[in-house]
Amino acid sequence: MINIDEIRTKAAAWLGEEFDEPTRAEVKNMLEHDEKALIDAFYQDLEFGTGGLRGIMGAGTNRMNRYTLGMATQGFANYLKMHAANPSAIKVAIAHDCRNNSSYFARVAADIFTANGFTAYLFEALRPTPELSYAIRLYGCDGGVNITASHNPKEYNGYKVSWNDGGQVVSPHDRGIIDEVRKIKSVSEIMTGGDELKIITLGAETDEKYLAEVKALSINPDIIRKNHDIGIVYTPLHGTGYKIVPDALALYGFTNVHTVTEQSVPDGNFPTVHSPNPEEPDALSMAVALAKDKGAELVMATDPDGDRLGVAVRKPTGEFVLLNGNQTGALLTWYILSQKKKNGELRGNEYIIYTVVTSDIFGSIAEKTGVKYYRVLTGFKYFAELMRDLEGKEKYIGGGEESFGYLAGDYVRDKDGVSAITLVAEAAAWARERGKTLWELLLDIYSEYGLYREKLINVVRKGAEGAAEIKGMMEGYRSTPPEEIAGSRVIRMNDFLEQVSRDLVTGENTPLMLEKSNVLQFFLADGTKISVRPSGTEPKIKYYFSANTEMNDPSQFETLWKGLEERIDAVIRDLKL
Repeated sequence: MINIDEIRTKAAAWLGEEFDEPTRAEVKNMLEHDEKALIDAFYQDLEFGTGGLRGIMGAGTNRMNRYTLGMATQGFANYLKMHAANPSAIKVAIAHDCRNNSSYFARVAADIFTANGFTAYLFEALRPTPELSYAIRLYGCDGGVNITASHNPKEYNGYKVSWNDGGQVVSPHDRGIIDEVRKIKSVSEIMTGGDELKIITLGAETDEKYLAEVKALSINPDIIRKNHDIGIVYTPLHGTGYKIVPDALALYGFTNVHTVTEQSVPDGNFPTVHSPNPEEPDALSMAVALAKDKGAELVMATDPDGDRLGVAVRKPTGEFVLLNGNQTGALLTWYILSQKKKNGELRGNEYIIYTVVTSDIFGSIAEKTGVKYYRVLTGFKYFAELMRDLEGKEKYIGGGEESFGYLAGDYVRDKDGVSAITLVAEAAAWARERGKTLWELLLDIYSEYGLYREKLINVVRKGAEGAAEIKGMMEGYRSTPPEEIAGSRVIRMNDFLEQVSRDLVTGENTPLMLEKSNVLQFFLADGTKISVRPSGTEPKIKYYFSANTEMNDPSQFETLWKGLEERIDAVIRDLKL
């Protein structure tokens, strides 16, 4: 329930002299003229979700600004003082993307960290998220901060916090950091006036070491040498991949790479795209047009912070089709596992990871290859957590999630669009060596492991009212699960918040061993799987649909694909989405 008097009192505190004049003016205007904006800006404090702190830039406790960022940084600093291995010599790495204010926010964070006596390893300019993860590990840092809002619209920015393993923070650290932030009652408690001598600038030497690790992932360099001229178009969508991805492809040996010139200029306004999201076909339209002009076979893109990738492949008809995250992940998983097995590189202790809302074709490929697989909650922070738990016992070799993220190798503990792009290019070279395209290779994979089709629907509900509506929707599904959907009985429900799997036929309950999370899954008698969860970083509730069937030959693809689409659409209609 919104209490407008409490919100006004909270906002009035931002009229004090400790806030700069532009901030005071913005808050004053909301107090006097825009109650809806006031509520949205102050009804809650930004908190860490699956991607950390993220929000619309502007004045307010529910906005990204130098003060909310400062409180988060001071809270993180206080937490590190209590939990770092050597509290007297704490080191933190800092990176940022291309967004408006990102460079400024990174400098603000460095100032606060050094004011707390820390050494700050600050990248000289924008760098991708995976390189920050690598730098944390390379320089033995106690944690790291990345100023980015990933693929969100231009009005957003964010603050990703990583732990000393290079992975994003998980429980209990995430809640611990929030608790420390909440203890800060005034921005005057933020330590400022840092020591420039304690800022170490990171540049080309870190790039070279990171790229050497990317290059070491190559499985079949001889095949690349024979197919080095395969046509590739790449776009960074104005983000951090603008230089490092072309450098990585060149290091692998690819010589026929074209970049989209207009989108290779870092720009937080993203002037050439409606949304800098490689999951959306429109974001790749300029790259596809260039590929057609150059006769290229493969189009790839990274999001602004370089951790996610989009891939479009040429079909036999000549048209390009954008692969979804499950398809790209299936291609990469199959290529890595099959080639390591062929080369005798599997020792029996390897494993892959994918999330509970990602296609189960990942598990099918791993199982048939003789590789163990684990499923985790949504978010690469859970990949990093599991990799840390299994370090020295089992060997991670790859894994991904449906939201266009993949990680090969364990030198990074976050999704890595840079290495994923180089390996997709290598898989394309491997397919070409056998007279196939990546699209034809994907159909071969479906023929062997089953045809899986997935669909994601985002129901957006903005502001305080939207958050309450999303909460009510989840509570309704949880308390009164549907008995039947689209003519198929609901036979099981997984509730990751209650950590229980309920057999809705027998009434038997079995525990779920993953961490608590507000995720529900419904399994239908016809094999359809529906997953529902609120987004941890955006004002939306997400519905994931998955259906599968056997496919004996690539010639069956179109018919079977359409049938799976009709099955999923029937479910969506029944749920009234």
